[in-house]
Amino acid sequence: MLQAMVNVFKLPDLRRRLLFTLMILVIFRLFAAVPVPGVDAEKLAEFFQGNQFLSILDLFSGGAMSRLSIAMMGVYPYITSTIIIQLLTPIIPKLEEWSREGEAGRQRVNQIMHWMMVPLALFQAFAQISLYASQGIITNWGFDNPSAVLATVAILATVTTGSVVCVWFGELISEAGIGNGVSIIILANIVARLPGQIGTTLILGQNWLGIIVFFAITIITVVAIVMVQEGERRIPVHYAKRVRGRRVYGGGSTHVPIKVLSAGMIPLIFALSILAFPTVIGSYMQQGEGWVGDVGRALVSMFDQGSIIYWITYFLMTVGFTYFYTMVIFEQQDLAGNLQKQGGFIPGIRPGRPTQDYLARVLNRVTLFGAVFLGVVAVLPYFARLITGVQTMSLESTSVLIVVGVVLDTMKQLEAQLLMRHYEGFIR
Repeated sequence: MLQAMVNVFKLPDLRRRLLFTLMILVIFRLFAAVPVPGVDAEKLAEFFQGNQFLSILDLFSGGAMSRLSIAMMGVYPYITSTIIIQLLTPIIPKLEEWSREGEAGRQRVNQIMHWMMVPLALFQAFAQISLYASQGIITNWGFDNPSAVLATVAILATVTTGSVVCVWFGELISEAGIGNGVSIIILANIVARLPGQIGTTLILGQNWLGIIVFFAITIITVVAIVMVQEGERRIPVHYAKRVRGRRVYGGGSTHVPIKVLSAGMIPLIFALSILAFPTVIGSYMQQGEGWVGDVGRALVSMFDQGSIIYWITYFLMTVGFTYFYTMVIFEQQDLAGNLQKQGGFIPGIRPGRPTQDYLARVLNRVTLFGAVFLGVVAVLPYFARLITGVQTMSLESTSVLIVVGVVLDTMKQLEAQLLMRHYEGFIR
């Protein structure tokens, strides 16, 4: 692997792409350090210390949210837009038609994702900053007087533009750097918090055995995620020979790979988003009197991250959403239809509907293992803290999946570039 990294820097094209990627990441981190004006830093720090859910979101933003940076939302409005379009594609015929038109159709769909991202970013910015304003963190906010209106519009425009600029940074990396740019931006946000967390754990750590066990659990989790993400069920496919004149076309054998974890991190994001609603609603209701306040306090207590009900619900929702999103992707791919058009068939299975049913049965069995594994990874932070007693480090399942997935994807791209230039790659 060390020799492969040396070979990467020997090649001028790859060296230029890597240096460009690093330059964009440095600019992005400097950009993310610029705060929104008019923030009470002390109240902001107190607010984040008492809110575990916002602390998780702050981990994904690389600390930008706890500083109320202009990049506080990062690329997540774009991710939300992408998920919405993927779910709407089987429902809206025009989107489904464009998705099958090749590169031109994908560009149209991608343009819609970019346009949808702007109102989503504006709505998300208004909701989050209104929450901070209700806690007195931002004083000049609202539509009561001209000064507050001007400040509100300026903050919303700044934060929305910051999210658009973050997506632009990611696309620059995709075009002129290495890897998927948007994913690398998210990776940079997650990794930016790790040195501080590790330093705090080592400085304040009294339970050294617990710290060692925590890091061992982290390493085992990463290895397991790599194995499951790379795991696949290969279904053999044969292609019939076609004779035209004196020439024979087609023939041969290949396979259709069915990924064990084809849904990736999306089920975890769905589950986290839905689990946030009871806590938010409960936080408003608990300020009321009588049974309203009691229900609000019960919701906050039940869906607190220290509650076993929260983690059981998280596990069940992750398993359910894994099945749901995998089936959505499977329907969009239309593997049986594409095989029939290309003259391919699975041995012993008739083309058309029987092939579709067979692939669905295989996908259900394979997804069962992937869904249960993803659910276990989702609740792993609870058991890691329970076993080790380490509270200053965070083993968030979504962040681990993102880091592992992005690193694997980037290494595969470097591997392909090296092999194309007749160099030995990372994997033997």
